[in-house]
Amino acid sequence: MPSADAPLPGWRQRLRSAPLVRLTLGLLLLTAVLLPLADLSITTGAPWAELGRMLAGFIQPDFSATESPLHALALTIAFAFWGVALGVALGFPLALLFNRSALLRSACAFVRAIHELFWALLFLQVFGLSAVTALAAIALPYAATFARVYAEILEQVERAPGDTLARATDRLSRFLYVELPLARQRLAAYTRYRFECALRASVLLGFVGIPTLGYHLESAFRQGRYHEAGALLWIFYLLIALLPWWAHRRLLPLWLLATPWLLGPWPAVDFTLVWQFVSVDIWPPPLRNGDLAALPGWLAGLPDLLPAIGNTLLLALLGTVGSLAVALVCWPLVSRHFGSRPSRTLNGGLLIALRSTPELLLAFIFLLLTGPSMLPAWLALALHNGALIAFLVARHADSLTPGMPGLRGLDLYSYELLPGVYPGLLALLFYRAEVIMRETALLGMLGVATLGFHIDSSFAWLQFDYAVALLTLTALLNVAVDAVLRRLRHTAERGGRRTPVPGATSFN
Repeated sequence: MPSADAPLPGWRQRLRSAPLVRLTLGLLLLTAVLLPLADLSITTGAPWAELGRMLAGFIQPDFSATESPLHALALTIAFAFWGVALGVALGFPLALLFNRSALLRSACAFVRAIHELFWALLFLQVFGLSAVTALAAIALPYAATFARVYAEILEQVERAPGDTLARATDRLSRFLYVELPLARQRLAAYTRYRFECALRASVLLGFVGIPTLGYHLESAFRQGRYHEAGALLWIFYLLIALLPWWAHRRLLPLWLLATPWLLGPWPAVDFTLVWQFVSVDIWPPPLRNGDLAALPGWLAGLPDLLPAIGNTLLLALLGTVGSLAVALVCWPLVSRHFGSRPSRTLNGGLLIALRSTPELLLAFIFLLLTGPSMLPAWLALALHNGALIAFLVARHADSLTPGMPGLRGLDLYSYELLPGVYPGLLALLFYRAEVIMRETALLGMLGVATLGFHIDSSFAWLQFDYAVALLTLTALLNVAVDAVLRRLRHTAERGGRRTPVPGATSFN
């Protein structure tokens, strides 16, 4: 460790005045000021006893307790596979036009700002508990996401190889024979990442009644059948852990042929009812009837939005800062610079479980332990996203060579590695904060008084005009927050301009 009278290393001199420090302190100060407004109470009588029963079920899973687990697993894979395939088919053409149309960029931002589960609730009213609902709920927001990310990847392709072509070469040939081959590896890597995300989204579809793994998980946890829930969790974790093998590109034709048979039932669509829904049911009666004088009365029927918006933003802030804390603590647990190989393997398994479990499922588990409040949602957001960031930061740290070989433990962490990875960590945090914002609204389905709580209630009471209005407000709020996050990401990236941000594209 440097002596007290030694001159400060260059990085500390820069870091002391860096905007990253002010940005971090600002986040912490804002969180400290607003924390008393958050409901973090524990209302259950014996949370530790319940946690013990859950752990016992996870340690001793009962694989024979669940009816048709293989069918639920296959259905989860099929919905994820075809949801991504449709998303790519729609999103790739849009990516070619993305940077040329402000209207297209705005439309994609709006569509991807609404969570897959909310899209499922919307399509559920028209297509019921069918494959159309599941596929559309995944494919539509994923198409908007693919359009944005694919456009960014194609934009970053090196232009020099194209300059070697003859000037008369048309634009399509330049794209097919130069730009696309150079971008293919990154496009494929991002698509694989989105497939893992789609598996989590497919699991969550079980929370609205579609019989994927999530349907059986939710039922098992709610009824206290923890040995069955533990078995289902093990199946899901193995599914994610073995993803590189069973979803290898050479096996894609097999999945392409096998999975369509699993997607039923296909609904008998009554297009009269569909038209009724899209042209009448989702529109406020004053607008539908041309009676603008009645619009204030319709607006008065909306729930009190300011507390809901405040809770949504507050929970998103808590989730972001909590993710930062979890990432700072956890990335050394899986880095080659610390611990032993067995300890890193064990810690890595724990982080894989946290990053693989969807936030809604984690929050549901914590809800059973602590009772309804913001606490289970905060814990779920912080643990899931913090574990995800920690993996990427550890990978970045493993590529660094310490300049002071004698440092060990906390000194190595504080003086050598943290300054090197922190700009990238902060940029990753703000990439992930967009997803945290979307998930925050969704977690209202568990009783947290965010906008999602009122959206779910409106669907439950068949008030589709109010539900769509609240969905629109949620999307616009997410778009506005994303604009702020982009500026914060640029600040973090400028602070680490010599330090590449690892895996940043994966968080779009």
